Amino acid sequence: MLRQFIIFVITALLCLFALPGCFPQDHSKSASAWEPNIAYHWIDIAITATAHDVKRYGARPTVGSRSLAIPATSMFDAWAAYDDKAVGTRFGGTLRRPQSERYAANKRKAISYAAYRTLLDVYPDEATYFTKQMLELGFDPNDLSTNKATPQGIGNTVAAALIEYRHHDGANQLGDEIGSSGKPYSDYTFYQAVNTIDKINDPDHWQPIAFSDGKGGTKTLGFLTPHWYRVKPFALLRSDQFRPPPPPLVGSDQLLTEVHEVMKFNANLTPEQKALVEFMRDGPSSTGQSGHWIKFAQDVSRRDKHDLDQDVKMFFAVSNVAMDAFIAAWDAKREYDSSRPWTLVHYYFKGQQIEGWGGVGKGTIKMLGEQWHPYSPTAFITPPFPGYVSGHSTVSGACAEMLRLFKGSDTFNESAAVKAGALTEPGFESLVTLKFPTFTFAADAAGISRLYGGYHTHSDNIEGLKLGREVAQFVWRRVLEHINGTSG
Repeated sequence: MLRQFIIFVITALLCLFALPGCFPQDHSKSASAWEPNIAYHWIDIAITATAHDVKRYGARPTVGSRSLAIPATSMFDAWAAYDDKAVGTRFGGTLRRPQSERYAANKRKAISYAAYRTLLDVYPDEATYFTKQMLELGFDPNDLSTNKATPQGIGNTVAAALIEYRHHDGANQLGDEIGSSGKPYSDYTFYQAVNTIDKINDPDHWQPIAFSDGKGGTKTLGFLTPHWYRVKPFALLRSDQFRPPPPPLVGSDQLLTEVHEVMKFNANLTPEQKALVEFMRDGPSSTGQSGHWIKFAQDVSRRDKHDLDQDVKMFFAVSNVAMDAFIAAWDAKREYDSSRPWTLVHYYFKGQQIEGWGGVGKGTIKMLGEQWHPYSPTAFITPPFPGYVSGHSTVSGACAEMLRLFKGSDTFNESAAVKAGALTEPGFESLVTLKFPTFTFAADAAGISRLYGGYHTHSDNIEGLKLGREVAQFVWRRVLEHINGTSG
């Protein structure tokens, strides 16, 4: 069971100490001559809007993945009309423009209108922000033309088709699914938790947790988007296509061993581990794993000086594999409705003295089992949905594999300076540099960070990484069909 962890540590140590040049120092000089293309620019706008949405409505990683995939797909569909062979997702190759029109300015304009229209739909609260971006680019946001002989007509046309397609894809974006509350993205599948915040009726099932509301009281979040397994994927044939086997249950030696492992991590966190937890968690205002991996893709774009065509294809691939990975992960979460370390530690060790993280600046202390707490702020103790499989692991495994396939290499060679404790223990920070030699290493680091943080068990992580990589292999074939023009 510890083999993957040992490999992870050994690899990290080799890269940190034994392999000179394993991590290039600074890409700023080599990237100085490169300027962001229009696809990079609009995906950056989409990420910013996602961060704003989280601040407004709270962390919704599933929703965010779809909201990023839609504009990325619209950009690809608009761009495909000006490519020699690529075919879009809604019109195939029927929108292809003549060779004489396939130049950069037309691509730039078509992409901008497509991204603008789809972003207005998924993030209506950001309309002023998006309109400002269009005006700064020199485009008329009120131009609603659908004349397919013009780039704005291409952009508006593909956006309208994609919006119509996605409005009733199972996400309940409009809140109009039968059985829903009328609130956008609300559940319409009538999920009910087995446990309550006060009572563990069945330790093998998910338990809602009371969080601090920051005002002296508490708030309890329900299962976030429990209907997400019903969202229509980009490429997967169905949400349970790669469903993993059931997780270990209470009464098994395996689960008890995995809970002990999480407790040991929690009681002995190093600054490096804390930094990794916070970097991969990205805080309550996170853009989610989809946004995080699109940011990694942007790193690749800058590193390799991507042109417009390369970025359109890469963002299309990464955003859609992230969306499909979330759908697959939520299928497992809904199917197994499994508990998290919070519930398991409290159940196994109630009334017993254990060691664990004591809170802000307190380090490791002795406590009763029912007082155990993940390395997380009281305002967001642990994500509000079942544990198996880990969403971080699934999406990270999928996106890392997609980037490896897209680039034809696993090399990443990026780093991040992180203030360990900035999110969880303000006033007790320490600066740590995290290094990611490969895409695979970054995904493994994201996965194990969830054990360090106390959010997931070993099985949640390993099966999540495996699921994500299986999803990526399948999605990649579909991506290539669109890029190469062989999609039926």
